[in-house]
Amino acid sequence: MLESAFAAPPKTAATPPPAARHFANLGQYYPHRKWAMMLGLMLAMSLVLSFTFCSECPLLSEDFLVTFGYNFCYTTGLWLANGFPSEWLNRRVDWTLHPFRRFLITLLLSVVMSLLVILLVTGGFLVFYHHRPLSSLTWRPFVIPLLITVVVSLFMHSRSFLMGWREAAIRVERVEKENAVARLDSLRRQVDPHFLFNSLNALTSLIEDHDPARATRFVRQLAQVYRYVLDSQEQEVVPLREEMRFVESYVYLQQTRLGEGLQVDISLPPAADLDALLVPPLAVQLLLENALKHNATSQRDPLRLSLTLDVAARQLVVRNALRYRRVPDGESTGLGLANLQARYQFLTSQPVLIEKTDTEFVVTLPLLELT
Repeated sequence: MLESAFAAPPKTAATPPPAARHFANLGQYYPHRKWAMMLGLMLAMSLVLSFTFCSECPLLSEDFLVTFGYNFCYTTGLWLANGFPSEWLNRRVDWTLHPFRRFLITLLLSVVMSLLVILLVTGGFLVFYHHRPLSSLTWRPFVIPLLITVVVSLFMHSRSFLMGWREAAIRVERVEKENAVARLDSLRRQVDPHFLFNSLNALTSLIEDHDPARATRFVRQLAQVYRYVLDSQEQEVVPLREEMRFVESYVYLQQTRLGEGLQVDISLPPAADLDALLVPPLAVQLLLENALKHNATSQRDPLRLSLTLDVAARQLVVRNALRYRRVPDGESTGLGLANLQARYQFLTSQPVLIEKTDTEFVVTLPLLELT
């Protein structure tokens, strides 16, 4: 499987309705309200249990108040003992990735923490209210609190599971949407009429110069470029060898058109296994296209680009000299690099590194591997 980085927070997920956002943000922005709500819930549950187990007791009698105190300590203690471990586990063990492990850890923590709370509450009332030694404690007082634990624990952890499942479903939907947008954007950019128009002009010049050999090669390279674009648009990743063959064809077309105004140095180790390294399709070409789009070229001061493969670091470094030129309106959307970074976020946790100095622009693409 490919490395996966689905931990990134959603940016394009559907916006929940205002009421849902209000309640979702209640605990985040107003923690005292969350505590007040849970305290009210514990009080209400304690009253219900007290009326159930002490139905014949007068409302403010000592027996009723003691029963209420028992119930309140148990319900609040068990809520804290199950709630905080649940939140802690949510940040470390995902239900959707490791369901069995999460179930075992949850069960163990729930039992241990609940027994600790029951021991403290029962022992405390036994010693400080009933004035009896702790050694007289039996297993019977543990039965009802354990039943309460089951109810509270089922609620807490079922909620965690459902929330994790919901977030996973949102992430999957976001991935599909981002990939669809990236594919469409890539296809739209790669079949840019400007590129085709410039290529056809270059081909016309070759024909007029009576250079059939170069013209034939140019047509073949142009066909290879568009064949690769069409073949790879449905793929998430492609072998680096295929991408570099496409890049060589693309560079040939641009150098035929620009002549000595463009110099490209491609440095690949001869023994590198390019088939084992993967990249998103058209990723390298996008960087070359950006360099040509935003920088001027001339015979006297050619635009220099270099592609360097670092096999040990599993990185492909693309750098170009800076020769700024004014880009006409509508020729650049400014979304190419952002879309490339978004595509990488769904494939690996390693980021696309972008560095700009006074003299050059450098982009480092992490290379993926099949595992």
